[in-house]
Amino acid sequence: MSLVVQCLILATILSVVIATLVYRSGALTSLANSVSAVGLTIPSFALIGLLIAPFGFGVTPAVIVVTFFAALPILRNAVVGLTGIDKAVIESARGIGMSRFRTLVQVELPMAWPVILAGIRVSAQMVMGIAAITAYALGPGLGGFIFSGLSRLGGANSLESVITGVVAVIILALILDLLLVGLGRITTPRGIRV
Repeated sequence: MSLVVQCLILATILSVVIATLVYRSGALTSLANSVSAVGLTIPSFALIGLLIAPFGFGVTPAVIVVTFFAALPILRNAVVGLTGIDKAVIESARGIGMSRFRTLVQVELPMAWPVILAGIRVSAQMVMGIAAITAYALGPGLGGFIFSGLSRLGGANSLESVITGVVAVIILALILDLLLVGLGRITTPRGIRV
């Protein structure tokens, strides 16, 4: 849970920054969407295997893989959320004297936040499973129960070990989703919620 939450925060910051840099350009928006679509086709297990050579076993490859996969849906949703804002709203903000940066921070990002949060929720569910797979690289997490049980399949308590890991990952995914729903209710501006 700690690995996933920290990687989600890092992925959200990176994705929102990239989205704010590219959403005004059609070509860059298309490139960002293409990268996020292609990135999701990379098998997580293969990426972990590739990262073991340069970074070794442990937390580093796990963090890189989880952050990479978490950033992809968030980036796509951030771009969609920012490009979907009505131009008249932006012109109105600029018309009352707001700078471009202030318009972005006080108008565009709050209006795009529900769409960005939907991407964060999708990422959270997706990377909870990926984080379990990172136990292959001796990363932290409940995947250790799954891999140790599978390696001793047929032995004493092997099935129980696998079931413990899988059920615990599912429970943590549900808890994280509920926390993100609560975060959405707290952080979404009242005018947008209504």
